[in-house]
Amino acid sequence: MSTLGSFIWSIADQLRGPYRPNQYGNVILPFTILRRLDCILEPDRETVRDLAAAYENPNRLRIEVKKATDRPFYNTSKYSFANLLKDADGLEDNLVDYIDRFSADVDVFEYFDFKKEIIALEKAGLLREIVKSFGAVDLHPNVVSNADMGDAFEYIIRKFNEAANETSGDHYTPRDAIRLLVDLLFAEKDADLTEAGIVRTLYDPTAGTGGMLALAEEHLLAQNPDARLSLYGQEYNPQSYAICKSDLLAKGHDASNIAFGNTLTSDAFKGRQFDFCMSNPPYGVDWKQYAKAVTKERDEAGPYGRFAPGLPATSDGQMLFLLHLAHKMRAPEDGGGRVGIVMNGSPLFNGAAESGPSNIRKWLLENDLVEAIVALPTNMFFNTGIATYIWILDNTKHLDRKGLVQLIDGTSFWTKLRKNLGSKGRELGDDDRAKVLRLYADFTDADPELSKVLRNDEFGYWTVIVERPLLDDDGKPVVDRKGKPKPDSKKRDTENVPFTYSGSTAGAAAKTEVIQAYFDIEVKPHVPDAWIDWAKVKTGYEIPFARHFYNYVPPRPLAEIDADLEKQVAKILDLLHEVEQ
Repeated sequence: MSTLGSFIWSIADQLRGPYRPNQYGNVILPFTILRRLDCILEPDRETVRDLAAAYENPNRLRIEVKKATDRPFYNTSKYSFANLLKDADGLEDNLVDYIDRFSADVDVFEYFDFKKEIIALEKAGLLREIVKSFGAVDLHPNVVSNADMGDAFEYIIRKFNEAANETSGDHYTPRDAIRLLVDLLFAEKDADLTEAGIVRTLYDPTAGTGGMLALAEEHLLAQNPDARLSLYGQEYNPQSYAICKSDLLAKGHDASNIAFGNTLTSDAFKGRQFDFCMSNPPYGVDWKQYAKAVTKERDEAGPYGRFAPGLPATSDGQMLFLLHLAHKMRAPEDGGGRVGIVMNGSPLFNGAAESGPSNIRKWLLENDLVEAIVALPTNMFFNTGIATYIWILDNTKHLDRKGLVQLIDGTSFWTKLRKNLGSKGRELGDDDRAKVLRLYADFTDADPELSKVLRNDEFGYWTVIVERPLLDDDGKPVVDRKGKPKPDSKKRDTENVPFTYSGSTAGAAAKTEVIQAYFDIEVKPHVPDAWIDWAKVKTGYEIPFARHFYNYVPPRPLAEIDADLEKQVAKILDLLHEVEQ
């Protein structure tokens, strides 16, 4: 639990009465950001004020401030937390002046409607106490590290969502899951990342508060302190966007690389590709309200558009983000790109053959983009205990991995938390992550109980319609005008025939031979009058993760069960005997 976050959230106690618990975040979050930026600006405040007096042009002022402070943002107000309380009567106006005089790139307070909250606090007689409380907390990065600040923000947001009884499909990704995702994302490129002066780009289309971007940067800098990772992100939740942007501002990043808006309907980085992409999109959230725009883009963009391979059911938009990220990977001829995305289990198998989801899997596998899928332990997230998986995509796979997909069962690698955090009762410790990474690195030599390496074509299958003749009252087949037997729809059956049936390794190319072999062996002996409707054969792809790791556990011997029952019966009889006495 974040101690700092808990302390900051405790300030919310002062809001009781005029504010309902689900409104606390509207005050706590922007004040926390403001105090964080205030602490960062404090050492150079007089320098910036002098520069503001000398340079009226904002562009020139920005350049001069950057030269003097090495920061891309500034504030020219004569107010700060250090002196706001000295003018009790003017506190409301002075605080608004302070917010208004941030440089243009600090637009984060607009997304909280912060000025409206300031007016409301003043009317409620709470503004002075809130300003006083935040002014007493030192949030300078030298005191509170970026990682601790990120933990605090996510703690506050989680408490805010709990108070608001948040039930959306948005899942704030716990740090331990992000660390494993980052480890896997960089695993194949770790050697490259140690090059002197290396510059790489990282993109998160569902940036949230920026936790994934922050941890990825930490990982890269741990490998190579001279490296530079340019961070890009897009976020549609106003508050999360504001936190993400202010976090990057505090670290000295180009905050213009963080865009506000919906990635699915308005890609802020259209035409750009990245070295690394990562995301934890919302699970099970419908995209009906965006369906018209997404379908229009799919139809207009043609075969090379991001949604060209297929569209999932409107009840769940996860696979739209999967397609979006696959589209954002740097082209192989430019060095290639890698993707890490966390999703629930449905993208592995949902949808019948030639449905949107199946066609998306087909496109990913036939283009050899899926490198590995890792099953995470359950109860890993704060507001859901469902099974989740990390997908790793790579468009320039290592030669040993070409044409192959590695499935890793990481469900047994977890450490129990001393106290549950919402639905989160487990975490991935350093040792747990190391075990998963070892399985990934060992690849074909990894423990077969926990890791499987399969060819891309092993996930393919054909859905075959098997017909039987319609019989008349005399038991004779009814035929059509061409003399062919009419099918009886009541006897119609569907068979899924794997590409690999009877040991075939030819994939989709062996369609006719494999289906006929399956029919001759599995169907014909039982229903000799049946036939295949070849016109209705469909091609599908699914990744039956659990089936590959299923271990049959035989039931206990009957004698053992009988013995247990006899023991229980004897206990019950003894109890009854005691009652009778």
